[in-house]
Amino acid sequence: MQHDSNNKLVSWLLRYPLALIGCLLLAIISLAALVGPLLVHHDPAQIDLVARLQTPSALHWFGTDELGRDVLSRTLWGARISLCVATAVVLLSLAVGIVMGSIAGFYGGIADTAINLYLSNAFLALPGILLAVAFVAFLGPSLVNVVLALALSGWVNYARLVRAQVLHMKDREFVQAARSLGASDARLLLRHILPNIAQPLIVQAAVGMAGAILAEATLSFLGLGVQPPTATWGAMLNDARSHLFESPYLVAFPAAAVALCVLSFNLIGDGLRDALDPRSRLREGL
Repeated sequence: MQHDSNNKLVSWLLRYPLALIGCLLLAIISLAALVGPLLVHHDPAQIDLVARLQTPSALHWFGTDELGRDVLSRTLWGARISLCVATAVVLLSLAVGIVMGSIAGFYGGIADTAINLYLSNAFLALPGILLAVAFVAFLGPSLVNVVLALALSGWVNYARLVRAQVLHMKDREFVQAARSLGASDARLLLRHILPNIAQPLIVQAAVGMAGAILAEATLSFLGLGVQPPTATWGAMLNDARSHLFESPYLVAFPAAAVALCVLSFNLIGDGLRDALDPRSRLREGL
């Protein structure tokens, strides 16, 4: 059984080469985030003014910043922060979106009107990043507040997707059959509806990871993310602005890290969308 599952995964990756590239990029970034800081012996927060603004060398592979801190170690630590924040944001947004969307789609009526018409539109009236900036500015910058702020602005998309899927699934024959046998509303949702709408949620979550990484980098760039001396990609880009022309490597490495991480999740999301789309599978069969 395990061997067959592995063969299916390998065949899927070979059928969608862009998704394979995305998985490889994500694997490299994740491995670097987990293992890299243990292999690089420079403290990302250690200040060494004697070694400030050194170009990449054998001692400092990515060079040093304006305070003499090793850019490589800071980039690796920034990967940990970005991946942790993105994962927490997507999980929290997905959880809230599933609950709100399930209630709106399954019960309809006043619940649907209150959630889908009033509450969702109220959150969509403001740009998500602006809402997150206001939230963090009010409560103060910290890792927890960044996660809460981005989840607060991101749950609506999941809720609307879940609502649409639940509306489509709740009148299907197998759901009606389970209802006629006395299944409760909770059992209908948890056992019969939600497992059958997992595919679009997975695709949306993969794309949402990319958006969360960009949003976290934006907040850190504005000084509203995780505070120093913790290294984040956005904060590194902010610190490098004044040295853009004489030390472009300070911008190049964290910017490349953000771009590759976002690209990997977008490629994975596109591959999952193509693989899970029945019309795409039908075209492949033809």
